[in-house]
Amino acid sequence: MNLYAERAPFIALVDDDQHSAQLLTRMLLAHGAPAIQWYGGASDGQTMLTAVLGDVSGRRPSLVIVDLKAHSASNLEFLRATQSLLRQTSIPVAVMVQSGESNHRDTLLAAGATAVFLRHAELDAYRREAAGLVSFWARSQRLEAVGM
Repeated sequence: MNLYAERAPFIALVDDDQHSAQLLTRMLLAHGAPAIQWYGGASDGQTMLTAVLGDVSGRRPSLVIVDLKAHSASNLEFLRATQSLLRQTSIPVAVMVQSGESNHRDTLLAAGATAVFLRHAELDAYRREAAGLVSFWARSQRLEAVGM
């Protein structure tokens, strides 16, 4: 395998709804995102992140997207449970919330989110938000990572 493939960037997606994860993955890829790895829901996502980030010689995601819908505090609980792990690695974390939950933005940011994006029901708005996520990912890349 070549060095680029071994170090190619990817996004980790923690989403407790497989259909939602597939839709978001397709939208992100259509807007130029790198590979997406779905880590499952909160419990599986925490286990996967712990394993991936604990392997110092392994590939790490260049962005973690959290889109949990089990209950209204799912995203916040996940951030609090993984906060120290994610802050140690300086990996940006984008959280998806329902448009009516945007008033919790400051709480999510204090718990470790780097950015908060809205989950829209209307397709064009959802596409724009996916494009915004890809743009956020691109802007958050480390310049020294280019050419590694």
